[in-house]
Amino acid sequence: MINAVLLAVVVMLGLSLARVHVVLSLLIGALVGGLVGGLGVDTTLSSFQEGIKNGAEIALSYALLGAFAVAIAHSGLPQSLAQGVVRRIETQGVGGSIKWLLFGGLILMSCFSQNLIPIHIAFIPLLIPPLLLVFNRLQVDRRLLACLMTFGLVNTYMFLPYGFGDIYLNQIMLKNVGEAGLDVANISVMHAMAIPALGMLCGLLTAIFISYRKPRHYQNLAIDQQAHDELIASDSLSQTANNAQPQSKLKTLVALAAIVTAFVVQLYTDSLLLGSLFGFGVFMATGVVKWREADSVFNEGIKLMAMIGFIMITAQGFAEVMKATDQIQPLVDGAAAMFAGSKAMAALVMLVIGLVVTMGIGSSFSTIPIIAAIYVPLCISLGFSPLATVAIIGTAGALGDAGSPASDSTLGPTSGLAIDGQHDHIKDTVIPTFLHYNIPLLIFGWIAAMVL
Repeated sequence: MINAVLLAVVVMLGLSLARVHVVLSLLIGALVGGLVGGLGVDTTLSSFQEGIKNGAEIALSYALLGAFAVAIAHSGLPQSLAQGVVRRIETQGVGGSIKWLLFGGLILMSCFSQNLIPIHIAFIPLLIPPLLLVFNRLQVDRRLLACLMTFGLVNTYMFLPYGFGDIYLNQIMLKNVGEAGLDVANISVMHAMAIPALGMLCGLLTAIFISYRKPRHYQNLAIDQQAHDELIASDSLSQTANNAQPQSKLKTLVALAAIVTAFVVQLYTDSLLLGSLFGFGVFMATGVVKWREADSVFNEGIKLMAMIGFIMITAQGFAEVMKATDQIQPLVDGAAAMFAGSKAMAALVMLVIGLVVTMGIGSSFSTIPIIAAIYVPLCISLGFSPLATVAIIGTAGALGDAGSPASDSTLGPTSGLAIDGQHDHIKDTVIPTFLHYNIPLLIFGWIAAMVL
């Protein structure tokens, strides 16, 4: 008789790969697993609802982060950064040093968007389109730009436990690993994820210095010139208007103060939810986000992050149903017997399964609840150390985020780079990021499992 947990995962993956919405795929997979596992409809649904409760805090954190991100965009900080870059290029011209400064700035902004300034992909549509004309003049391959942004969007949250990294590493991974039976009290997530993070860095350097170092020509289309000119015009207008420049500087300072406040509160309370709340409060208290606008700004933020939140909540429900079937242990025992005690083969298979799951559902944050319940007992039975277990699960979750057509980490860069129709989502974002990040992550994640 087929194992209910295995069947549920196969159904969920099959539906996801067939482009059925991931929330429906998780729900149908949970129902199939629960019914085959003998739970019945009522018990399956009650278990699913119990799991949903576990994801409520994470979803609320995402909603507040979304509101915070929209408030930062509302302050004009991303536009000010873009204006500063374009202004410098207009005065100093385009040279080799400008290209490397742009590369460094793009990586930093992508990294900061996950941790220090947790606005996720919201900065890309604001920052990238006005710079496309500059990148065209520099003949920069946009596949490289996609790799630069995706590196910052993925590597940062899977290594640094702040912002989105706090959600991924602490609130989701360590929480689910602990609930699956492993003591995580003394585990350093940065230690566990350092080797996989180094693998992504190797992929980034390969993209910069080998794969996409040659010039690539793009046409300077009207839409590129328009985005560039609009930014220049808005910058000139802000400098010549009577009170606009001081007001613009004030908003920028408030945005920086809100970011620092959110970061400090999160650092001392270990609560991203409180950090986002206090950061948003700074915008409201200073009038950058007016009281009459607060409702619409908050609603925009919820829309920005709602889909990710719903997926994570549904994944928690799916995982709870899998636990309720009591068929995880038989699956683990069967897998351990199949591997015949080979830790090397088991680690490789677990990482590949993580890659397939994340590629299918498009969210590494939602992969962890699904695989943790199965992987933790399996790793314990095969003799992996707690640190190696965390490295396997953390890497298996992150694998496939870069390179998934449905992931924010690929959709975000495409949203900025494809605005003029000269960048293809699959050929120019998905495939390059898959090759440069998933392959190194697979190799370095396996190494971490063997040496930790």
